Amino acid sequence: MPERLPPPGPSYLRERPVRVGDRTYRLGMGRPSDAPDGWWMTILWVADDEGVISFRDVAPAAGPPPDPPLPRLGPGVSGGLSGMILEDAGRLGIRLGLVAQPDDQTRPWRVPLAIRVAFRFEPARVATMGPNQLAEMVQDAFRVALEALSRR
Repeated sequence: MPERLPPPGPSYLRERPVRVGDRTYRLGMGRPSDAPDGWWMTILWVADDEGVISFRDVAPAAGPPPDPPLPRLGPGVSGGLSGMILEDAGRLGIRLGLVAQPDDQTRPWRVPLAIRVAFRFEPARVATMGPNQLAEMVQDAFRVALEALSRR
């Protein structure tokens, strides 16, 4: 699997800037869908003019090799959506998955920065929100969590 891919399509929302060090990338989002079991799902990606960047482009610049990106990214995303995600039996309704798996499992940052996300939201919290408002909140939480990855 190459470290870069073409963007999966046009972004559902206006692309948002992601600033990592002195670089600025674009965060895109696929059209969200609601599954019958209550999960809200979409694909998020970060690109530049050459396509979807690699997780390596947002990795910490120094220090020991970091843990895989998704376990580091998950707490930031869930923190950014604090109070919005449904908790069931002590577990938050959030799932993050890579769109493409790394060829070498010992190098988990060498993979395109495109992920599938799924959330179960607190019904009372999202009842008054429109679909675009909810998508913007997810996009913003993801952007902030990504920008923090390179600083950890």
